[in-house]
Amino acid sequence: MKVVALISGGKDSCFNMIKCVSAGHKIVALANLRPAKADELDSYMYQTVGHQAIELYADAMELPLYRRTIRGSSLDTSRNYSVTEGDEVEDLYQLLYQIKEKEAIEAVSVGAILSDYQRVRVENVCQRLGLQPLAYLWRRDQESLLSEMIASDLNAILIKVAAFGLDPEKHLGKSLASMQPYLKQLSQKYGVHICGEGGEYETFTLDCPLFKKKIVIDESETVIHSADAFAPVGYLRFTKLHTEDKCSPPPPPTSLPHGSCPCQSAIDKMTEEVEYADQAEDNQHKFTSYCDLSCHQVTPPSCSKRSLRGYQWISGINGLKSQDVGIEGQTLAAFTMLQGKRNGANNNIILVHLYVKNMEDFVSLNAVYRKYFDINPPARVCVQAPLPAGQLLQMDCFLHDWTEPLEEGCFRHKEALHVQSLSHWAPANIGPYSQAFKVRFTPPAVWINGCNGDKTYLRTKRKKSAGLARINLSI
Repeated sequence: MKVVALISGGKDSCFNMIKCVSAGHKIVALANLRPAKADELDSYMYQTVGHQAIELYADAMELPLYRRTIRGSSLDTSRNYSVTEGDEVEDLYQLLYQIKEKEAIEAVSVGAILSDYQRVRVENVCQRLGLQPLAYLWRRDQESLLSEMIASDLNAILIKVAAFGLDPEKHLGKSLASMQPYLKQLSQKYGVHICGEGGEYETFTLDCPLFKKKIVIDESETVIHSADAFAPVGYLRFTKLHTEDKCSPPPPPTSLPHGSCPCQSAIDKMTEEVEYADQAEDNQHKFTSYCDLSCHQVTPPSCSKRSLRGYQWISGINGLKSQDVGIEGQTLAAFTMLQGKRNGANNNIILVHLYVKNMEDFVSLNAVYRKYFDINPPARVCVQAPLPAGQLLQMDCFLHDWTEPLEEGCFRHKEALHVQSLSHWAPANIGPYSQAFKVRFTPPAVWINGCNGDKTYLRTKRKKSAGLARINLSI
């Protein structure tokens, strides 16, 4: 895909560009949001310290750089962002809209590691513009990630510190490689995020394998933002810089060698499971008689009683009453049947088991399915299964609604994890489903984990329990 890279100058945005190129994508442009006046803006979204040097990235990478001044502020700070006039997120929307018009980009490189706040907002903008976010660093183990960055010949320096154990006078301007052992000590002793994801430090990249030229700092000055006795805050202000040719620039990464992808072991394990399942099916054909399910009668949908905690199953939902025998018509009819079996909004559905007769129908089915859910759809398991004659799909839905009055001192809420970025953590979110759905109330908390064609389960965590009680929901 043709990719625009969101760059702040930091190590994360640079290393994610390397990962994008390694995965076969092409970086065609760079994008950056800068502060209007101050060196550093009090922003929930953007790193702005070191913005004076961003212009040199265009020269270092020989790519067009698009910049926009941040005019908005952090207005909507809720977990799920909605379009808010005057919010700094809308500055990102306007910038990417401009780049898409000029460069025909298809995807956006994002250096997010841990911040749901940033990820959700970038995904919101990308969804509105029809762009695919690429966040290959998402949820990576930070210690191994930092080692991988340094091993990849990414040369970054600390340009801001704001944590116990980090001193502006001692550590600003130090290379990431030289600081690695000390950062590891701070992480072990005080819980400092070794990659700086807690805001402990920020970096600026002077060179990496994608740079055709390296950035050289000629002059800089240290600015003390807060002279706290335990965790002073300070940053570097660049006053003079230039780029210069590299003696022997290494070739940029072109592919991911086998085993280098963090999710490769999981992929291998899934392949083994598929092969085992195929063998088991062959054995079933050998040693048992097989009855064609197309002769089975369709059973009507059934509803369980609502539990004291507000949980309920609705099973056997199908679209056979549709006059349109195609997959789109049956999907519409299935949701009509679902509405007739229950009351309340679709956001009460927290898990869907979706069975399809032919996985080739999935794209058409999914186009109808996505219309019934908002930004946080339920967790979902989708598998191909032999269904009765004429039946193309079936759904089982797990619902939750609050039935008990809220007692004093108690809390309750639902929380979805819906990662839409492509990453090693979530290699392919091919449909509107949340990877996990959490229902929290005192005393227990219930997690619903879902995916397409893999395992899913519900687990309940109780205060007085030493472990986790699991209810298996595997297909």
